[in-house]
Amino acid sequence: MNIFQKIREYFPCVKERIFLNHAGVSPLCIPVSEAIQGYLKNKVSGEEEDFDVDSARKLFAQLINASSEEVALVPNTSTGLSIAANLLKYPRSSNVVTTDLEFPSVVYPWLRIKMSSNLEIRYVKNIEGRLRLEDFEKAVNDDTVAVVISHVEYGNGFKNDLKAIAEIAHEHGALIVVDACQSAGAMNIDVKRQEIDFLATSCYKWLLGPSGAGFLYVKRDLIEEAEPIFVGWASVKHEIFETVDLWNNTQLILSETARRFEIGTPSLLSYVGATAALELILKCGIEKIENRIMELTNYLIEKLKEDGFTIQTPQESSNRSGIVNFKASKPKEKVEKLHQKGVIVSARMNGIRVSPHFYNTKDDLERFLEYLKEIEDQPSGS
Repeated sequence: MNIFQKIREYFPCVKERIFLNHAGVSPLCIPVSEAIQGYLKNKVSGEEEDFDVDSARKLFAQLINASSEEVALVPNTSTGLSIAANLLKYPRSSNVVTTDLEFPSVVYPWLRIKMSSNLEIRYVKNIEGRLRLEDFEKAVNDDTVAVVISHVEYGNGFKNDLKAIAEIAHEHGALIVVDACQSAGAMNIDVKRQEIDFLATSCYKWLLGPSGAGFLYVKRDLIEEAEPIFVGWASVKHEIFETVDLWNNTQLILSETARRFEIGTPSLLSYVGATAALELILKCGIEKIENRIMELTNYLIEKLKEDGFTIQTPQESSNRSGIVNFKASKPKEKVEKLHQKGVIVSARMNGIRVSPHFYNTKDDLERFLEYLKEIEDQPSGS
């Protein structure tokens, strides 16, 4: 039994359905469920708190090759991106560069800033689902404050070359802000090698954790010069709480780490689950996970092409991820029919989005394709 077969046993959902929607909301595995139930049991019995939320921070930092001091706890990706947006300075005539493939929450924080400033938002247009480096080079100039982009685009799974885009941004003195919600836990991320300045993600997709837990990475050099918009007890130096008198209410002494972007007590229950999920991912190894996901999605693409489907996901290996999207007539109706057969996928971009994780198998994909063919052969509305 290889490691993926063993891990598959941790996911009871595979006994009832074919879950291929990790770009949506992932099912919980047994280690995560047991960790959460154990925590709740202790809380019900009134036992003292024995969970250190910093364990989640350290594990995530390890996953992306960062220092734990560069990681803040946030409830979700959108919060992390909003924090990053409000930390930046926007001189007159400045601009932010993003793309027309982004999930709305990637752009919304900057649209809000635009409402009260002269900020220009520039959109790099996709060409047949691809974002070209030469178009970023044209869009970014010396007035660009940041390039705001997803590592993996949520609709068609196009994976951006973050290092190359970061180099373009940095040549003009701009920063790169990354939404990693569709890559963290599925694709290898190295914030140092990829020269990322800010990165935000949630845990309920590819990271296999519960909602309510997320992370914000802030490059060390940017932390102390960044002034948080919201502050609370979690934002200050924790040495303050080591005295009987707790703190001096006349001074605000912010943490010198990314904790300064935290406000108060996080959802501890969510981070209990996130910790268990991160331990599982790190135990398997992110490179093995990525290779497995690529093996499955490559197989799926070839099978879909054999069956005559039009693939909307760019197929170059350098831009591939865990998401496969193919065109389909009435995709919402077909997704619902698949759901009735126990197959969980999504309708996106006038097509069907399939997103298997490393515990899925080729047999899962074969069964999905069989059900898809049955639906294709059915008269509309039946």
